[in-house]
Amino acid sequence: MNRGTGRADRPVARVSGSTSGIGEAVARRPAADGMRVVVHSRRSPEAGQALAAELGGTYVRADLAVEEEARGLVEAALGRYGRLDVLVNNAGVSRPIPHHDLAAATPADWRALLEVNLIAPWVLCTQALPALRAAPAGGCVVNITSHAGVRPKGASVPYAASKAALNHVTRLLAAALAPEVRVNAVAPGLVDTPLTKDWAQAHQLWEYRAPMRRPAQPADVADLVASVIASTYLTGEVIVLDGGLNLT
Repeated sequence: MNRGTGRADRPVARVSGSTSGIGEAVARRPAADGMRVVVHSRRSPEAGQALAAELGGTYVRADLAVEEEARGLVEAALGRYGRLDVLVNNAGVSRPIPHHDLAAATPADWRALLEVNLIAPWVLCTQALPALRAAPAGGCVVNITSHAGVRPKGASVPYAASKAALNHVTRLLAAALAPEVRVNAVAPGLVDTPLTKDWAQAHQLWEYRAPMRRPAQPADVADLVASVIASTYLTGEVIVLDGGLNLT
């Protein structure tokens, strides 16, 4: 992606859910590649402000389950920089519910997961679309989905369904918005973060069955996202990053 000739010309990337884990690693990469980065979280404003200061970017707090706040996240980025080139939809929520326990997955659980994991990325893309279409090198959307949206697994049926839906929306948007805007998804399997450190069964699965014999690190996801952003011909792809587990 063209970084421009001066500081004010540099592309702008907005990464949701970017104060820890996968999101933090993903946010660091475009900054290292010369972009200006808008950091976001629903909580932990101190961490967000510190990361934004370190990256030379800006921080915005927003609850993506609230439509007005989701729209405000894009408006804040445009108000600060006047452009938006890259939209990485990383923020998501999960609720562990055994797949066989249908009654435990209440309509309220479904609504909560779909609101953040599916509807919020749609709202953000819709709000950002004019700016993405105007991006000098073409706009880019990367949705962080999940291995659970590709295979019948995951923390719960509603969670897996929300990610599978986002994978399909990725393809639909890629077809609808080309050639001005590219839309792709990265679907990680298990990623070694503080959130997953106690998931002993999942860690054992990846260590024994995945050809790479380990879960992903956040940097692995960030590397792939950076490649997707840089690849100006790639669109409509859902790229599974699971260390080869899908082969077994």
